[in-house]
Amino acid sequence: MVRAAWKFGAKTAVILGTGLGDLADEIDIEATIPYRDIPGFPRSTALAHKGRLVCGRQGSTPVIMMQGRCHLYEGYALDDITLPTRVLVALGIETLIVTNAAGGVNPDYCVGDVMLIDDHINLMWLRALKPETPAKESADPSLARRASKRVRLYDAALATHAEQIARRNDFPLRRGVYLSVTGPSYETRAEYRAFRRMGADCIGMSTVPEVLVAAAAGVKVLGLSTVTNVARPDAPQTVSAEEVVEVAATTLPKVRAIVQGIVGRASGRP
Repeated sequence: MVRAAWKFGAKTAVILGTGLGDLADEIDIEATIPYRDIPGFPRSTALAHKGRLVCGRQGSTPVIMMQGRCHLYEGYALDDITLPTRVLVALGIETLIVTNAAGGVNPDYCVGDVMLIDDHINLMWLRALKPETPAKESADPSLARRASKRVRLYDAALATHAEQIARRNDFPLRRGVYLSVTGPSYETRAEYRAFRRMGADCIGMSTVPEVLVAAAAGVKVLGLSTVTNVARPDAPQTVSAEEVVEVAATTLPKVRAIVQGIVGRASGRP
């Protein structure tokens, strides 16, 4: 269905998280496909997730952007929320950029920072109704075998290039560990302390299932978290979903620079 709407192949795809959906409107759009029109695609209900597949070009480079994603806390099974990534793989992508809004647990982080995901801690399955990994749920049984062989999920060369882009654009790019939980509730004070001791720098409710599926398929992955709040266990604050969207949007110029640079790299430009 996607190929019928847009016949040009793209080697790079971007999954846009909370507050970053406007990046998709900045490319030269050639096709826009609502998720509801794609057979089997889950429909996003999260705030500020438009639920559209946007296909077009950045300069002369074809690119696919997912304007929003679906989450376990919306009631979907793992097989549902990983279907879009498997569709991207079937369309022939070789590089996937995943973005999200996350809470910072590293006390050195500041609201508005962008963190390069160096690795992740997967706690999503603790409360999931279906404990299997996306690779085991996939219709392609070879994904499970390939996933077990991957030591590094996030591509080192892409990470280095992202850091270079940040330096050229004169903004700090944090580098750390993303911890994923099922959600949708925010963490308790005790959980914040525990997660920090585990080595987490940011916490979120997405991204990991998509990364596992993409990496298992041999796709190179770059992950970016926008820090929308920083945990202060001894002085806890209440953060609303609207505030998360608002703060995430302020990081748009930083994420834009990295995404555009990585997409340009895919076309051979520096």
